[in-house]
Amino acid sequence: MINKLKITFLLGVFTMLFSGNMNAQLKKGQLVDGIAAVIGDEIVLESDIEEQLNYGKQQGASTTDRCEFLENLINNKLLVYEAKRDTLIENRSAAIKEQVNAKYSQMLSQFPDEKTMLAAYKFRNQYELKNALEKIDTDQYYGQSKYQRITEKADVTPNEVTDFYNMYKSQLPEIKDEVSLSQIMMFPKLTEAHKDELIGKLKKIKADIQGGESFDSQARIYSDDKGTAANGGLMKNIFKGQMVKPFEAAALNLQEGEISDPVESEFGYHIIQLVKKSGKAYDARHILLMATPTEEEITTAKKKLDSIRGLILAEKMTFKDAAFKFSDDKRTKFNAGVIPGADGSSKIERVSIPGIISYELAGLNKNDITTAFDDTDERERKVVKIVKIDDVIPSHQITLETDYDRIKQMALNKRKGEMVEKFVNSKLPTTFISIDGRYDNCSFKGNWKKESLSK
Repeated sequence: MINKLKITFLLGVFTMLFSGNMNAQLKKGQLVDGIAAVIGDEIVLESDIEEQLNYGKQQGASTTDRCEFLENLINNKLLVYEAKRDTLIENRSAAIKEQVNAKYSQMLSQFPDEKTMLAAYKFRNQYELKNALEKIDTDQYYGQSKYQRITEKADVTPNEVTDFYNMYKSQLPEIKDEVSLSQIMMFPKLTEAHKDELIGKLKKIKADIQGGESFDSQARIYSDDKGTAANGGLMKNIFKGQMVKPFEAAALNLQEGEISDPVESEFGYHIIQLVKKSGKAYDARHILLMATPTEEEITTAKKKLDSIRGLILAEKMTFKDAAFKFSDDKRTKFNAGVIPGADGSSKIERVSIPGIISYELAGLNKNDITTAFDDTDERERKVVKIVKIDDVIPSHQITLETDYDRIKQMALNKRKGEMVEKFVNSKLPTTFISIDGRYDNCSFKGNWKKESLSK
């Protein structure tokens, strides 16, 4: 069952299928090419299998068996099918459609026009491409939701972790060189003159709209929000709590058709027009001018961060206290600045450290702290950072003594996989399943080749 904790662990397969972004699953020039299997009213396309094969190869999967990948896809399609029938899982069809509209607009912003984009992805029209995006997002939402429902009570005892290790230790991977890192991250502060410039520009745009220009056209011309600019700044079916607080407060204080004064948020400065309010949801347009700092503002932020570094080195303040007091990174400031690794632990493989940070860490040792440097966050906003090396872990064979938490997670993943497998098997007798004849020679683990039954 395990070759590098083999891909047949359902959790591993689930992660592979549902954690990627759209571009990891829908590539330029890719066409769907026929139905491989039907599960309930869900389908697996030949192109789905091909895509997962390619993705598996990129991730170092130990198998390229097409039958195995098909079975994994069927397993997860059954989860999606059952999730849609589960009354305790919220129906988010409307929200997913709006998410797709925003994603479509973001994609469109990367091309000169819609025709070029559709040709690149080989779709005939907007409707077909949006349908493909909606299918991906719907499967991701329902698959994740059902998986979580099935495995929410999963747990393993220390004895079970030990038993897991003893059973599979010869097959567990060697741990590559790792480090534990902490950071203090700050957004460079804009000068008052820079803020006034952005606010003044938005006031001029608002005046032009009130003078006869359309909000739609001004958003297309001026907005820095790539996800909505191509759609005239429009966002539909926004639910309360979905937007950052300054945006939502301003939007919900407007009358339909009214335009706000400039509003500051963590993304920059907006003017907002309330289009429609209906129950718990509303539609709005906005124009965003991002608060992109100048070189002078970045330099000022670096100097402040270097002075904080000096206090830490002089032992007048701990890194943990400095992170809590000064860091703008909500993800790490309450956790002593510790940067989480891909598996949720504090350990990060050296080879996976982003280039800018890796460069700054070159030549440093445990407990060293970089000088301040500029970087970008996950939203492509300019930031400045200092990073501390908390620990250095050389490559080693995985053991209970050095990697208990990691082994516990592996054992827990196996337990979750077993729970999902049990659930799937319980649904087989009453679920319609049809697999294309080209897979007649496959030796599936599950009883997928049973006589198809209609519910």
